Amino acid sequence: MVSPPPGAAAAAAAARAWLRVGPAPRPLMGSQGGLGPPGNGGPGEGESREERKLQEGRVARGKRRKGKGKGKAGAGQGGRGSGAEGKPEPLKAKEAAGLGAEAGARAGPGEAGEGGGSVEEGERRIVRGDKGSAGAGKEAKGRDDGKKEDWRVRTGRREEARPARAQGRGGQAWGRLAGTGAAMAAAAEEEEEEAAAREPAGRPAAGPALWRLPEELLLLICSYLDMQALGRLAQVCRWLRRFTSCDLLWRRIARASLNSGFTRLGTDLMASVPVKERVRVSQNWKLGRCREGILLKWRCSQMPWMQLEGDSLYISQANFILAYQFRPDGASLNRRPLGVFAGHDEDVCHFVLANSHIISAGGDGKIGIHKVHSTFTVKYSAHEQEVNCVDCKGGIIVSGSRDRTAKVWPLASGRLGQCLHTIQTEDRVWSIAISPLLSGQLMTHLGSDFPPGAGVLDVMYESPSTLLSCGYDTYVRYWDLRASVRKCVMEWEEPHDSTLYCLQTDGNHLLATGSSYYGVVRLWDRRQRACLHAFPLTSTPLSSPVYCLRFTTKHLYAALSYNLHVLDFHNP
Repeated sequence: MVSPPPGAAAAAAAARAWLRVGPAPRPLMGSQGGLGPPGNGGPGEGESREERKLQEGRVARGKRRKGKGKGKAGAGQGGRGSGAEGKPEPLKAKEAAGLGAEAGARAGPGEAGEGGGSVEEGERRIVRGDKGSAGAGKEAKGRDDGKKEDWRVRTGRREEARPARAQGRGGQAWGRLAGTGAAMAAAAEEEEEEAAAREPAGRPAAGPALWRLPEELLLLICSYLDMQALGRLAQVCRWLRRFTSCDLLWRRIARASLNSGFTRLGTDLMASVPVKERVRVSQNWKLGRCREGILLKWRCSQMPWMQLEGDSLYISQANFILAYQFRPDGASLNRRPLGVFAGHDEDVCHFVLANSHIISAGGDGKIGIHKVHSTFTVKYSAHEQEVNCVDCKGGIIVSGSRDRTAKVWPLASGRLGQCLHTIQTEDRVWSIAISPLLSGQLMTHLGSDFPPGAGVLDVMYESPSTLLSCGYDTYVRYWDLRASVRKCVMEWEEPHDSTLYCLQTDGNHLLATGSSYYGVVRLWDRRQRACLHAFPLTSTPLSSPVYCLRFTTKHLYAALSYNLHVLDFHNP
């Protein structure tokens, strides 16, 4: 309890005497920029509605913070606690009034007291308040008295908390001004704390001397930490959380992870995505955590092929190629296709995207050329039988057919349909891949001990000297032309002795294959011999091969006879 100073009653009596003989009052601006407060404890024109709300909110917060910290006594600090006891004590207008009166008495008639002005100015404001808002003052006083009564009953200290009634109206007004200023000061202090919390965390001033090293040296030291150690370090403080999110610390870990967007040579294929986020998602690929869904369905059996480009998916259905746009989550499609590309008389067997063109191979023995962003379409006869495969790179098209030939064609618009070279083979050509060297010539034959019928159904280059293949013999083979062309350097066998229709790699450690039975997609870590995970996408009545699969760092897409499936590794 704060007792009113001895001079407070005398100051109040002098103010009342001045009121009886003083000149007509004029409105003055208070310390908060508004008109002076009214008499009788009512809200005047100078005390805005926002200030009252701030005061009431501060009192409510003070009640919630029971027992936290030590209370502060004096004007502008009420409502936080009672000092030694540490119990919340709301602002008492009459107690604060005594402090305001004392401050006014000390300041004198020409100086501003702690409440925001002199006693004389305070009395002028009281006169203004009595004339302008007596009714509002009584109503507010009733509400304040009700709140005080409620607090005194709940704390069990009604008699001790009852303030003295001998203080004047001027002291009450000045106490209210002091309380309002305290409320606004407390609100400003809380806003500053919240703003500081939103600012980037600075380097900790205390702690081990290690954290005071230059940031470049810290990056070098922390780059040797593993994923678990970096995760624990990020939990120490906000500055270390920001520091450990640096891409340089996660590059080494990402290059050793599955499908993190880095090739075997260290090329970053997804520089716009934070490396730490990619490492997090790569753990889902390693552990096989994913959510399965269906993007498209067909009414009749198909042998679809597909390609990905940016946020678009191109997929063949019968003799058409349809382009769809992914939704932002990557796990769903806009149902309305962006474009439809037609031109073949029979089913599309294979197609590729190159130089804003779609080059398609059809069962009618023709090759189709479609411009992606226009209606331009050209088709020409290429083989005597169906064209099973096609590839395009560097302005050159290569096609393979059941007629046991592979042919080379130009992509230039003035020479479309002119065969540049024909390669005779011993059997049907099921898959084609152009070397990055772009030689345009048959370089060599791979393998020598394949059993009859062990056809290669998919092949892809990783570099000018390394490539992968899979097919009817249930093996995935890794070839290095620098080592040998007669024997592969690594191979992985399908556990259930199923034909492998397609394969895809991230260019580093991850390998995905599609089997001929039950729509099984398998994930392989190329550093191991055994299969990492298997995902059967169909049941026995609807058993289907996986004709084609593609994946990004977040999703895997598999095309089967009746459905296009997606495995979401980003949000499993």
